[in-house]
Amino acid sequence: MTHAPLVHDLAQALHTLPAHGALLVGFSGGMDSSVLLHALAHVEQARARGLRAVHVDHRLHADSAAWAQHCAGFCAALRVPFASSAVQVARDSGSGLEDAARAARHEALAAALAPGEILVLAQHRDDQAETILLKLLRGAGPEGLGGMRTMRHFAQGYLWRPLLALPRAELARYAQTHALRWIEDPSNRDVSLRRNFLRAEILPRLQQRWPDAPAALAHSASWARNAADFIAQHAAQALADLQGLDPATLDWRGWLDLPDAVRDPVLRLWLRQLGLDEPAHFHVREIERQLRASAPDRNPCVRWHATQVRRYRDRLYALRTQATPPSDWDADWNGEPLALPGGGTLALEGGANRSGIALRVRYRRGGERMKPAGMRHTRDLRLLLQEAGVPPWQRARVPLIHDREQLLAAGDLFLTDAAQALCTRLAARIVWRMD
Repeated sequence: MTHAPLVHDLAQALHTLPAHGALLVGFSGGMDSSVLLHALAHVEQARARGLRAVHVDHRLHADSAAWAQHCAGFCAALRVPFASSAVQVARDSGSGLEDAARAARHEALAAALAPGEILVLAQHRDDQAETILLKLLRGAGPEGLGGMRTMRHFAQGYLWRPLLALPRAELARYAQTHALRWIEDPSNRDVSLRRNFLRAEILPRLQQRWPDAPAALAHSASWARNAADFIAQHAAQALADLQGLDPATLDWRGWLDLPDAVRDPVLRLWLRQLGLDEPAHFHVREIERQLRASAPDRNPCVRWHATQVRRYRDRLYALRTQATPPSDWDADWNGEPLALPGGGTLALEGGANRSGIALRVRYRRGGERMKPAGMRHTRDLRLLLQEAGVPPWQRARVPLIHDREQLLAAGDLFLTDAAQALCTRLAARIVWRMD
């Protein structure tokens, strides 16, 4: 029995992949992934570079264990190594069962992927059309409307979708030709789920009037993808131009002056690089509104999830929301790394002989004064921090180092003559690191 043209097309597509890396098929046992795995199993080059399958058991249906057994049998018949991974889907995540199951599945697939391997998924052109409609209904920009990428980085390797250009009808013909048996998940008929509703109710009606709707949507996605890639390149350059020495800051006026098409992507790229939560569109609009409307001496702040964006002077700051450190906290300190309850660490770095060091560390309680080395007069610490440009929300987190009741240093920002003499004697330096 011939397996062309799908097998031939997959064999050709393999030449576009990185030279090395085994193929790991995400195998649900449904028709689409069954066709993909069956076809790849008949591609000599796929087997030569390493071909295996993994099934994610969401344990949401009474028959899920039997589905895993079916998948194991299917792979055994093809002589493809198989593994099954059971996951716990959070039912109270707040994002809905559909999104929670997807998140659990992606986490399991990422864990199964070895460094440099290529995860292969069976999404096709009809899936792409559904994705684009979902993104459109969520108000996505060019990146979202570009739909799923054929190839992208994923976990420790890559994610490859070789069937994105094929309609589901072509996969169905392949399945019938080769008499494949697959799982029919009853949840796929549940139209209370967004994607199922589009698949069962909306796309069929669109195709009654516009038969080529999925192909047209996929074509539009390719234009949006090109636009998104172009914007991403300009956003990366704009971000590099706007960031300060501290990568968690931006020139806020320069950010506001960016073209509309680039401003939002720059903000999102910045937050992703910092490992912070991405905002909803209305959060971005609120940041813009507050920056434009607030007086120069105000410090506007917009928060979402565990992330906040604040303005201070000429800079926009992005940070993780933290509880205010306890003002009555203090601790003995001998110069060894000290974890601070307000986040970060304090340490004496360098030197070896720390015998006899007996200092105390605490936070500001108000009224502290000190005479930094090189200054002629004792100054109010609050004013010193303000003049040094320390943002207001960071001032309460500056660790104060005392020798008995004498204030020696404010983190590594200000050191008295006595603190400098101590560091010189120990051949060490005070280092305060914030989270």
